Amino acid sequence: MFFRFRLLIQDFYHDITTQKTRAFLTTFAVAWGTLSVILLLAFGKGLEHQMINGQLNNGDKIIRLFGGNTSKVYQGLPKGRRVRLRAEDAALLETSIPEIDFASPAYGHRLPVEYKDINTTTPYTVGANTSFDILRRMYPVAGGRFLSFTDMDERRRVAFLGFEIAQTLFGEEDPIGREIKIGGYPFVVVGTMPKKFQNSMSNGPDDQRIIIPHTTFHTIWPNRGLWFIAVKPKIASEHEIVKSRIGALLGRKYRFDAEDDRAVSYWDSIENEASMRKVFNAITYFLGTVGGMTLFIAGIGVANIMYVVVKERTHEIGVKRAIGAKRSHVISQFILESIFLTAIGGTVGTVLAVLIIGGINLLPLAENDSMAFIGSPTFSAPIAMFTILFLVSIGLIAGIFPARRAAKVDPVEALRYE
Repeated sequence: MFFRFRLLIQDFYHDITTQKTRAFLTTFAVAWGTLSVILLLAFGKGLEHQMINGQLNNGDKIIRLFGGNTSKVYQGLPKGRRVRLRAEDAALLETSIPEIDFASPAYGHRLPVEYKDINTTTPYTVGANTSFDILRRMYPVAGGRFLSFTDMDERRRVAFLGFEIAQTLFGEEDPIGREIKIGGYPFVVVGTMPKKFQNSMSNGPDDQRIIIPHTTFHTIWPNRGLWFIAVKPKIASEHEIVKSRIGALLGRKYRFDAEDDRAVSYWDSIENEASMRKVFNAITYFLGTVGGMTLFIAGIGVANIMYVVVKERTHEIGVKRAIGAKRSHVISQFILESIFLTAIGGTVGTVLAVLIIGGINLLPLAENDSMAFIGSPTFSAPIAMFTILFLVSIGLIAGIFPARRAAKVDPVEALRYE
């Protein structure tokens, strides 16, 4: 068995050394196809990760509730009544609905911010509670902190700054413990947020946002109505159950039909994420199909080359058959040669793809750079395995038909062939 395999390797080596150009072009076609498949899917996966991550940075599997107007008559009350949510509704939802993990009210207002002689425009200031960092992925840089329960209870004038606001006001200076003025009122900075990518936002990105305790916000600006309430289900897949329970609970409190979808409206990031994943799955299938077609065309090239090889080696085949070589020996020779060509090309293409992906990921790309928006290409082992199996299949198919033709060669006619 080993001797037979060694003869096959020798035949393959002899063929590629005598027909270097042909072997190079065949291998190049397979390598190019492999490279295209892996890069297409790697960039597609990187884009998917970046877009979904950008959306989650605006709300990590949360549901936002907005007050609205009733559209149905309920218990003798007319439709068209205004439903105004209150900050205490967040605590009510969190304690009354076991499927909810966190909940936070959110006030919002554009206010001028000052530090010494530095004035910003009017960033959006949000009044929220201690869960808002989890709900919006607004985690503090080391050395600082987010809002605390004591801040809420004592209505402290403390502020958590987005990345760009902190850079504008303080530059290289450490902002922790510094005093700024928000709307003319003094606040102490207790934390800042690292820069983060968002592709979904409202009233500007979190990089340009300031977070203060909602109790402080309501004390200073009591006439500002609640912007929204954000809730995070314990199990993301139960978001529809959570919305149903929210509608029933608030319906009893504010006396509206729980099925009235205009009394309270929802922005469901879990539903949006699922929709986005479906879109990217479709894109992945499309890119995989395009790459597969590229590999298939490369396989046709391999098959054509093998047909040429069969024709050129007709006399050699006749000699082998005449001295006792079986048809299975001839068939295995050409099938293995075909697989060898695709294997070499596939290996070269995979190695090049890994090097390109690794090189791109090492580049220091800025957050506002177009490449940062596209995301980092991600090499996927399952995709590589699929590509290898696909290549083996192509090599097998590309070699079967020429091999069968070679096996059918009549030894007498083959020996006469020049």
